[in-house]
Amino acid sequence: MYIQNGELVTILGGKLKLRRHPFKSLRVLIFLLILFVGMVPCLIIRGVVLRSNESYSVSIRMAEIQNQCTILCNQLSVLDTLTGDIPESIDAEITQFSNIYNGRVMIIDQSYQIIEDSYDQDVGKTIVSGNVIKCLRGESISNYDERNSYIEVTAPIRVTASKDIVGVMLASVSTDNIVGIQENLKQTMDIIILTALVVLIVSGILVSFYITRPLNRITKSVESMTESSEGNELHEYAFLETIRFTEAFNKLIGRFKVLDETRQEFVSNVSHELKTPLTSMKVLADSLLSQEEVPAELYREFMGDMSEEIERENKIINDLLSLVKMDKTSHDMNIETLDINQIVERILKRLRPIAQKQNIELVFETFRTVEAEVDETKLSLAVSNLVENAIKYNHKNGWVHVSLNADHKFFYLKVADSGMGIPKESQEHIFERFYRVDKSHSREIGGTGLGLAITRSAVVMHRGAIKVYSEEGEGTTFTVRIPLKYVASTN
Repeated sequence: MYIQNGELVTILGGKLKLRRHPFKSLRVLIFLLILFVGMVPCLIIRGVVLRSNESYSVSIRMAEIQNQCTILCNQLSVLDTLTGDIPESIDAEITQFSNIYNGRVMIIDQSYQIIEDSYDQDVGKTIVSGNVIKCLRGESISNYDERNSYIEVTAPIRVTASKDIVGVMLASVSTDNIVGIQENLKQTMDIIILTALVVLIVSGILVSFYITRPLNRITKSVESMTESSEGNELHEYAFLETIRFTEAFNKLIGRFKVLDETRQEFVSNVSHELKTPLTSMKVLADSLLSQEEVPAELYREFMGDMSEEIERENKIINDLLSLVKMDKTSHDMNIETLDINQIVERILKRLRPIAQKQNIELVFETFRTVEAEVDETKLSLAVSNLVENAIKYNHKNGWVHVSLNADHKFFYLKVADSGMGIPKESQEHIFERFYRVDKSHSREIGGTGLGLAITRSAVVMHRGAIKVYSEEGEGTTFTVRIPLKYVASTN
């Protein structure tokens, strides 16, 4: 038996059996959280109540004893000295004080000799105590010995006339009744906490099951979706979080469906596109072979048609290879510090003849010299695709404006055109592989639905971002943001 990746693995008869670690369960964590949040305040309140009650009871008892000691000391202050017998009236009050508070009272003179003891045990003996010494110097002291459960109070006895200290009254009072009250209060608090614990356990179980039940339903729905093609959407609206998850999941499933449909359509289209040139070339070749003494002009015409078909097939294959190669070399970036202005100018110089055929104005606007750490091949491919699409999907006598700018952290490339635009419902899908907005028009132009997917991959590999802004019939603007400093992936 051992733990692997948070799961308990048990070996039974040579077979592995996985058991989920209990603390990996959301239900268990919710239960423990409720238990913790409920019990900690209860325990804190218990401690505060017990401590406060004890402090309050002791302070009240100590104030009473101090008051009684002060009264007795004032009665003894009429005596000039403490030698001789204590008056019977005062002795009776001392005895009464000792009986009422279940304590012991001693009168000590200046020579530290006990001249009066309510217990009549230590009369005539000498007592040397730090509190007595301090009290003879004029300092009244009150102490509470929590361990032995008693209060000790010392009060100086002063002569009325001279205010000289002639003795000390030492009172020791038991706090057993306070301890008893504390024990009763502790038992009451323990019963309350035990009741709260039971309530918290029941509440924790119910709440944890209630909260995790929607998650279990989501899990069962997803499992059923993997086993069947029916019911391919979630419908869980118990909490705001499950609603958001359901909406996000359904959106993801929708994108997967669109991607799957476009892939199937692309496979069908590519199969047709690849097959059509081959069929045309075979028909042309068979036509030439079936004829005798074919004129050279006819050979030249047929060869021209075959060359166009080969070029068409070659374009499809090159796009596929570019995308596959970019996926395989996503971690193999040939980073160099390059002049982005020169890269863009070279691309526009190469594409300007294509724009001139349709009488499209191709303008490059730059605000400053931009140098960045990029992979020239991949960046050139991305920029070339954007500009070439802007030219191809444009109107005659239209325009394409390319601008380059930078700040302290990023450089920004904008490609705007006056073309046919992209419908709003298609804008979130245009960077998906195999997706084409206008399938018939794309086929006439020669598009394969891979250009923007290749562009986005190249931009993302540079840790950048690409966005599109378009109005159907008015034109499209692509904005690319790429860091000036390349940061390698940590994966």
